[in-house]
Amino acid sequence: MVSRAGYGAMQLTGPGVFGPPADRDAAIAVLRTAIELGVDHIDTAQYYGPDVVNELIRDALHPYAAELAIVSKVGVRRGTRGEILLYNEPAQLRTGIEDNLRTLRIHRLAAVNLRMPDDTALPDARFDDQLAAMVQARQDGLIDAVGLSNVSLAQLEHALTITDIATVQNSYSLADRRSQAVLELTAERGISFAPYLPLGWPGRTRLQTLDSPVVRDIAERVGGTPPQVALAWLLSLAPNVLLIAGTRSTQHLRENTAAVEIELTPEDRAALNALA
Repeated sequence: MVSRAGYGAMQLTGPGVFGPPADRDAAIAVLRTAIELGVDHIDTAQYYGPDVVNELIRDALHPYAAELAIVSKVGVRRGTRGEILLYNEPAQLRTGIEDNLRTLRIHRLAAVNLRMPDDTALPDARFDDQLAAMVQARQDGLIDAVGLSNVSLAQLEHALTITDIATVQNSYSLADRRSQAVLELTAERGISFAPYLPLGWPGRTRLQTLDSPVVRDIAERVGGTPPQVALAWLLSLAPNVLLIAGTRSTQHLRENTAAVEIELTPEDRAALNALA
């Protein structure tokens, strides 16, 4: 069990999620502030940097609080120029998990998500082998739970015939609801759903819906900001939704975690739903 407001650590790298941050001390401060604010769920990945984010988490928070759930993902790696490359053969998945454990200096992860490529939607024999590698890692005590990321409804349904899935991490926001069916199935099956890019791609795009008069009017009424309204809307969708909004700013971190306190009326939710 974790608090609904977690923290996504992806932005603690350099530009393009590659290389070290411009201000390492500021990155360390964000992580420590997250814990001070009650965050007990941090999302990371070995290929953020690569290595950079896991090493920052280790240096900032190790030894870890007993209640802190660290969740990572495997399935891709970074090239020497920052390119994203597949790294999802069964043996590579195992290596990816072990690399996470090594850099984080931890014996077991709360969960690891198998990240699926953008251009796949149907399960196949290779998917079964990948799931088998994840299940073996769980049986060997390297991870507590298996998760999926960037997954289609068909893939999730198939995975559930093979093993328990603890969490799903898909893109979902006011402007991107392509994973609606996946969200509904996770709610039905009691699987946590952690939407990534809930406010748009960091440093590149901001959701146009955040500038909508509807969002701004609701934000003014509740005494919050448009991003807080967008995050509160996500939480209102279903009780299994967890936030992993990322930022490299302690101010934005405080605002993001405070979104759990915003209460939207049924009329607010209806107006926000209509922005799809």
